[in-house]
Amino acid sequence: MNSHLFLPTTIEEVRQRGWDALDVVLVSGDSYIDSPYIGAAVIGRVLEDAGYRVGIIAQPDITSDVDITRLGGPRLMWGVTGGSVDSMVANYTASRKKRRSDDYTPGGVNDRRPNRAVMTYTNLIRRNFKDTKPIVLGGIEASLRRVAHYDYWDDAVRRSILFDAKADYLLYGMAERSVLKLVVALKNGADVTDIRGLCYIAKEPPVTYLELPSYEQVSGDKHAFIDMFHTFYKHTEPLNAQGLAQRHGDRYLVQNRPAEYLSQPEMDAVYALSYQRAQHPYYEAQGKARALETIRFSINTQHGCYGECNFCSIAVHEGRTVRWRSEASVAAEAEVIARLPDFKGYILDVGGPTANMYGFECSIKLKDGACQDKRCIYPIVCAALKPTHAKQTALLKRLRKIPGVKKVFVSSGIRYDLVLADGEHGDAYLKEITREHVSGQLKVAPEHSVRKVLDAMGKPGHEQLLAFKDKFDRFSQEAHKDQYLTYYLIAAHPGCTQEDMYALKRFASRELHISPEQVQLFTPLPSTYAALMYYTGLDPFTKKAVFVEKDAGKREKQKHIATRKPARKTRNKG
Repeated sequence: MNSHLFLPTTIEEVRQRGWDALDVVLVSGDSYIDSPYIGAAVIGRVLEDAGYRVGIIAQPDITSDVDITRLGGPRLMWGVTGGSVDSMVANYTASRKKRRSDDYTPGGVNDRRPNRAVMTYTNLIRRNFKDTKPIVLGGIEASLRRVAHYDYWDDAVRRSILFDAKADYLLYGMAERSVLKLVVALKNGADVTDIRGLCYIAKEPPVTYLELPSYEQVSGDKHAFIDMFHTFYKHTEPLNAQGLAQRHGDRYLVQNRPAEYLSQPEMDAVYALSYQRAQHPYYEAQGKARALETIRFSINTQHGCYGECNFCSIAVHEGRTVRWRSEASVAAEAEVIARLPDFKGYILDVGGPTANMYGFECSIKLKDGACQDKRCIYPIVCAALKPTHAKQTALLKRLRKIPGVKKVFVSSGIRYDLVLADGEHGDAYLKEITREHVSGQLKVAPEHSVRKVLDAMGKPGHEQLLAFKDKFDRFSQEAHKDQYLTYYLIAAHPGCTQEDMYALKRFASRELHISPEQVQLFTPLPSTYAALMYYTGLDPFTKKAVFVEKDAGKREKQKHIATRKPARKTRNKG
């Protein structure tokens, strides 16, 4: 593939374009995959579309100056991201063991992404460019660590990553809008401190901002940490958030209000940019990145999630309001995919963080912002949400008719409570899915079966799972399809004991008729309620004690309880 079609990664590619220097240099913990699924590629293409000269340095060697200096210094800013996954999550298992593989690294070997990548890359830039342009952090690693946060790998509360990385600014969330505002301000020499979606360090915070308990308070007082996180979490939505400030020593982390969400035409425009849906030849020569096998022929239809599972980071990074692309935009991308030379006719996924949140949102939330005193679908689906699967059903039918497309699969997880809550279109959607869009198995995420554990997770009860399973099995039989549900399950989540895992094992055997093979060991992700529970040992909503298994061996045992096979009976040969 012609490297000129990608954003430049070498000085030769810069010169081929007739450029003498770049406006923005992006540094990423991933290989350079030019795809709308990859944040660095999206930001690069958005800036390029606005007329800026952008280059990418992917996974630079941190022991040498060769990679980081090969594009020279930028005219406006450096953009630094750890990649598509927090670098500590990418590098270590839930048992804190080093991972051997990395799907975003050439060849799949986990030998390119440093620990705490945004800090390491920022330091690498500072070492080699003494008086350089501003360094701006972005991506999920920076976004989830933008205020004081519990870090599982240190087992301690860490400062805002903006302090530890010694960067100039941090853009949090989906930063397409805020990065454009920032580069315009930097180009014009204007003040940047009023840009929404931006964090910066100041001697004094703006007088109208809410002040969070300081880093020193929250690192020494678990109740203060809980109070801080509640306030932080409540101010993640653009319509009703206030600016926040948190003192670290004699300075403040200042978090401006979240950037406004993109409108549907703006989202459509981002997805219509000239992504190559391939790995840059410079990096592919070093080995293929396995992530591309899935995302090359998949389509992301929406941003955000109102599921708000306590262990999940999507709400804090992408937002609690779901925004979706137009049917025409998704169909246009499917047509692009169908023309790719190695496309075999199978679109592997059409979805998002949750597949079936496409096409509907709460009208109250769209007007006033997310409710501060309740959630959209926990403990029950709110009556104001009014789920409807009509738009996604119509979308899937349209995609099936595109020339060159044989099958369209829905591989993202489905919220079964939303299907059941849609009395008008839920059954029709599920019938359509079971007949046309299941690749042998459909993913759902009950996570557990015991009520107190589900409550700690923010998940619905197992009664809805069983009702959904009955419908899925019946519709599959009617369609003469041999297919089944696969279940995401979690062990050692706060609130979960060994007895609870035995109960989950019995439930899986008796009600789901499976012996679980894949059970995920809980990882406390930064800026999630479950990490708060893990660290404090308290239910953050009641301040009452909650059981937390922290012993590594006993955490592993919880997983093995669910996954071990029944002992075989042996015949007595005596």
